[in-house]
Amino acid sequence: MKMSKLSKAMLIATAAISAPAFAVPITTDIISVVDESGSMRDEHTWLGGMITTLDSELAAVAGTDAFSAQYGLVGFGARSPHYTGHAHDMDAGTAGIQEFGSAAQYATATGSLVLSGGTEDGYSGIDTALNYTGQANSVTNIILVTDEDRDVVNGGLNYNNIKSALNGKNALLNAVLSVGVKCGDGSTALGMDSSGTGYKADGAGSFTTCSGAYNSYGSSSWNDYGTLALATGGAVWDLNQLRAGGLTADSFTAAFVDIKVQETIQQSTVPEPASIALLGLGLAGFGARRKFAKK
Repeated sequence: MKMSKLSKAMLIATAAISAPAFAVPITTDIISVVDESGSMRDEHTWLGGMITTLDSELAAVAGTDAFSAQYGLVGFGARSPHYTGHAHDMDAGTAGIQEFGSAAQYATATGSLVLSGGTEDGYSGIDTALNYTGQANSVTNIILVTDEDRDVVNGGLNYNNIKSALNGKNALLNAVLSVGVKCGDGSTALGMDSSGTGYKADGAGSFTTCSGAYNSYGSSSWNDYGTLALATGGAVWDLNQLRAGGLTADSFTAAFVDIKVQETIQQSTVPEPASIALLGLGLAGFGARRKFAKK
């Protein structure tokens, strides 16, 4: 049977991960906000495997006694009742809508996403995610995934009040969008963070970094969501690189997961300088372990 163009990237979810020689306590709520239009089928599948890998890497960094992560899923943009931002149930076996669940429950819940969308308002989805009730003393991460710019469904939401709401909850936003990102030398990047560091595919399923990364072409998606993500200290990612498949998609997932681990640790605590050095070494090893695990 022919494999999906993202299936190689999904192999990352089965990679072996070993823990670094230090631990950082982590309590986090991670909520994906996902476009439910017909073009997003592969991304819906990708999310389940990516979250499984992210959960494993966070647990490896934190240690099981200092780790509590839960995951939520918000859809938006499809036909009613999926039109505005809405919660997807993390535990179909329990009465009512369970906003949060484990990584395994999240992976199952991605199957409840639909593909009938045509009018997509990501601000409505982000607003729904920000109204989730998370763990006490947790750090909030929101991952927006869409290949469309904003269609205004809720006129009461705009860039400024969504940014204010994100800041008010100390929430960090990552945006996976149909945009273009380049390094300072003009080479193609997978994505970039708020400091201008870019992430590049290395041709072998992992990634390197570059400086001076920038938005390589004007787009309303960048204006709607990309600038918002960078304003929270998050990152912007080029969905087209994930859709390229093969080693490029593997590199995209490797970079995305590793940067999410770094962001979550930075939100959770400010390590001593020696710990920061060890952290860099430990995270660099994750990409190598994934690469070797696929051989």
